[in-house]
Amino acid sequence: MTLLDSWTLGEHTADGTTHPTYRKGSGPGVVVIHEIPGLTPQVIAFGEEVVAAGFTVVMPHLFGTPEAPVGARSVAGAFRQVCVSREFTKLATGETTPVAGWLRSLARDLHAELGGPGVGALGMCFTGGFALAMMVDTSVAAPVVCQPSAPFPVGRRRAGDVNLSPADLAVVRERVAGGCQVLGVQYDGDVATGTRFETLTRELGEGFVRIDLPGRKHATLTLHRDQGAVDRVLGFFEEKLRPAP
Repeated sequence: MTLLDSWTLGEHTADGTTHPTYRKGSGPGVVVIHEIPGLTPQVIAFGEEVVAAGFTVVMPHLFGTPEAPVGARSVAGAFRQVCVSREFTKLATGETTPVAGWLRSLARDLHAELGGPGVGALGMCFTGGFALAMMVDTSVAAPVVCQPSAPFPVGRRRAGDVNLSPADLAVVRERVAGGCQVLGVQYDGDVATGTRFETLTRELGEGFVRIDLPGRKHATLTLHRDQGAVDRVLGFFEEKLRPAP
């Protein structure tokens, strides 16, 4: 039995692009976007925790090999896929990753099916900022940004870039001003996240709820899991997606 056997394999198509998806659970929807190198055992385990907390979780498979452990081979393979794909921005600043349109469509469909105030969206590592791009669509009510690492932080400008076009950043600011908070989690010594949390604090003010964990580790919810951060993320989904009557 493999780690994904209990998940329902499907697919989602938008604008001519199709990606596989894995789905499990019941309750409000949450889209969990995997990190590099892909749907690792640790990412799947986190997805299981969100399911156990009472949510319907959809995990898109965007790159890498599902269930492959983190290692030099899997990381190198995922980087090769990412670097040749036109769906992702790698070094460009002031641009929204092209896969955002597909992810927004996925969130809209999930919200239309399940109802409620909206769905959650969580990105991590290379996909960390994707939740920001998704909240341009009003179907996303609980965006979570974990150790955002794109564009690759080569130089000061890229290190502070939040992977959004000026137009999309303006929409994110409007949504935050209207009450949609953004939760961010990072290790405060993580060089991969650059100064993006400072940018988000400046742009979003108190609407950006940041969690700065001590240390120079990276994967806040998976390989370098911090239980306090996991609990805070689950609490954020509970608060935003299943508000008290």
